[in-house]
Amino acid sequence: MLNRTQIMVLAFLAAAWVAVIAILALAPEVYGQALRLRSSDHLVEVAFLAALSLFLVILATGVVRRWRWTFWLILVAFLAGVLRPIASALELAGIAPLQGPAWYVVLQGVVGGVQLAIGIAMVVGYRRGGAWAAF
Repeated sequence: MLNRTQIMVLAFLAAAWVAVIAILALAPEVYGQALRLRSSDHLVEVAFLAALSLFLVILATGVVRRWRWTFWLILVAFLAGVLRPIASALELAGIAPLQGPAWYVVLQGVVGGVQLAIGIAMVVGYRRGGAWAAF
């Protein structure tokens, strides 16, 4: 039986995967620029998507099976999400160079805020009952 914390993390992982697919389909130049690809490197995009999908499947398996190392890895990554809205704000203000189109920078800031909220919920759950406990 999955608890709220696990469901929330799994929903985030699924949403992240769908977002990557959507960006690759609708605006492939965003990841092409980030990965420094030539416009004809579709094989690299497919390999990137396959590697990311495998990583997300491993994380999702760890969430469902309540692997402790997966909890800590996800917790640290999600709490580090506090940096993303700050970086996005600096980019949009022109203080730091843009790492993509403005809509993508805003999306990254929102994702960082969601990660931070989930990370805080994970800490609350951990304090109540240990790794993978409900918040």
